[in-house]
Amino acid sequence: MNAASPRALRLPKLFDISWARVFAVFLKELVQMRRDRPTFAIMIAMPVMQLVLFGYAINNDPRHLPAVVEMREDGPLTRAFLASLRASSFVDIVAVTPRADAADAMLRSGRATFLISIPEGFERRMVRGERPQILVAADASDPVAAGGALGAIQSIADQAFAPELQGSLRFMARAPPPYELVIHRRYNPAGVTAFNIVPALLGVILTMTMVMITSIALTRETERGTMENLLATPVRPVEVMIGKTTPYIGVGAVQVVIVLMVATFLFQIPFTGSFPAFLVAVTLFIFANLMLGYLISTLARTQMQAMQMTFFVFLPSILLSGFMFPFRAMPGWAQAIGESIPITHFLRIVREIVLKGAGFSDIATDLWQLALILVVLAALALMRFRRTLD
Repeated sequence: MNAASPRALRLPKLFDISWARVFAVFLKELVQMRRDRPTFAIMIAMPVMQLVLFGYAINNDPRHLPAVVEMREDGPLTRAFLASLRASSFVDIVAVTPRADAADAMLRSGRATFLISIPEGFERRMVRGERPQILVAADASDPVAAGGALGAIQSIADQAFAPELQGSLRFMARAPPPYELVIHRRYNPAGVTAFNIVPALLGVILTMTMVMITSIALTRETERGTMENLLATPVRPVEVMIGKTTPYIGVGAVQVVIVLMVATFLFQIPFTGSFPAFLVAVTLFIFANLMLGYLISTLARTQMQAMQMTFFVFLPSILLSGFMFPFRAMPGWAQAIGESIPITHFLRIVREIVLKGAGFSDIATDLWQLALILVVLAALALMRFRRTLD
């Protein structure tokens, strides 16, 4: 009888499985998962968050965009047009003013997406058949947000004037319409997507790197036990926080310089606003992200948990800040969450400064809100760090 081959002799050993040992390893892993509660919570919360954000918050058809009306004529035709604008779901009238400078300031500061200007003598010229112009200036720094409403304003005007063109004005109901709608796409006339995306990438890059690097670096100190040696010294918690986060400011500064150089020389994006205002905003934003990373490091026990928490924070920062999808197109609850995220305010600031020529007065609202978020994050991080010392 031929001897069995070595391969045939080994096969039974491969399938010689003890299900008792397998079950013991299985129970051990369950115990480990129960102990690692942050990781298990993120595994459950992440798909739920993605379903909610992509299913409810993300919308590429923005409605209720803020508009300011520069109204220099107050008659039945202009009032009918204003009433139709108010009844429309595409725009929300946030202000009606006769002053051109006030309306222009609202468009530049981002408080309005559209500026609709009705000139003086509009109705008189319309009755004479001179086809007066209605100027619609759109904030085209975000081409997606402005596109849908611009196409709807023409039909809104047609529906507004149609009931008024009766009796002696019936002759004006024929084509072409007795007025002319002129659209100006400000800040990005050609609708170049890079003008909207590239400046905003500065916020995305700083958020991703500052939060992740800070959280992982501090958690690594805890894992290695070097943090205990540091805490044994007379150094106070606030001094630890400042000393640990300050070196990464230089990293953020290098990233800012690289992004600005690429935007200017490669994509030909002009920097039209106040550079001191930009420096103040980017400094506050870097500190806010460092404090967020520091706060995560006080919650995470391992570097893996720190990375998972960072990604858990990073996903809503991208989706709810207006970077990929129009901010005004999201429902109210999603906008409320987005307002509490530092990158939301920084994206508005950097787009307004780079593309719209904004200064301190134009970005004041977002600037103080960013500063408030920084103070809250620093206070939470310091309180959490004191508790870990106890």
